[in-house]
Amino acid sequence: MGALTIRVHLLIRGRVQGVGYRWFARDAAAGLGVAGFVRNLPDGRVEIEAEAGSAAVASFVRELKTGLPFARVDEIARSEIAPKGEKDFEIH
Repeated sequence: MGALTIRVHLLIRGRVQGVGYRWFARDAAAGLGVAGFVRNLPDGRVEIEAEAGSAAVASFVRELKTGLPFARVDEIARSEIAPKGEKDFEIH
């Protein structure tokens, strides 16, 4: 794990459940080398933890804002958390 590795916790609000958003996030993470996870929350939001270099995380968050044609992202709440050294990105 390099010194520039960061991990962020994201809460995404909008029309992000039932539209393939978790699979979209997994594919975007794979393309950028981002580790972590994505899962639906009972309140309709999607929760993501993403870990990689700061540039890759920034690109990942930009892709998440764009979303899918059937999705709508209204807000992404972001906070920095401690990296865990994960290597894979999973759907929970």
